[in-house]
Amino acid sequence: MSGLAKASGALKSVDYEVFGRVQGQDYLPNQYTEEQARKLGVVGWVKNTSQGTVTGQVQGPEDKVNAMKSWLSKVGSPSSRIDRTNFSNEKEISKLDFSGFSTRY
Repeated sequence: MSGLAKASGALKSVDYEVFGRVQGQDYLPNQYTEEQARKLGVVGWVKNTSQGTVTGQVQGPEDKVNAMKSWLSKVGSPSSRIDRTNFSNEKEISKLDFSGFSTRY
């Protein structure tokens, strides 16, 4: 197990979808999600959907994943309006599937 996992407990993975006015208000709105993920030390990805939502996956130590979930639910990019955030497939994992956090197109 990596030092990161030992220090913070179990590794978690969770999928998310953010609903509201969450696309197109900022220059590269997903850049804010990437920055927050890097700040918190989680890995995964984010993507705009054709339905106007933002979807993705976050992985990392449980406390850091929980902090990212809170940010995705309440903060988001500066001019976004988050109506709700759905989380699914939350599970404990033995290792991270990603080495960083990126925007998918």
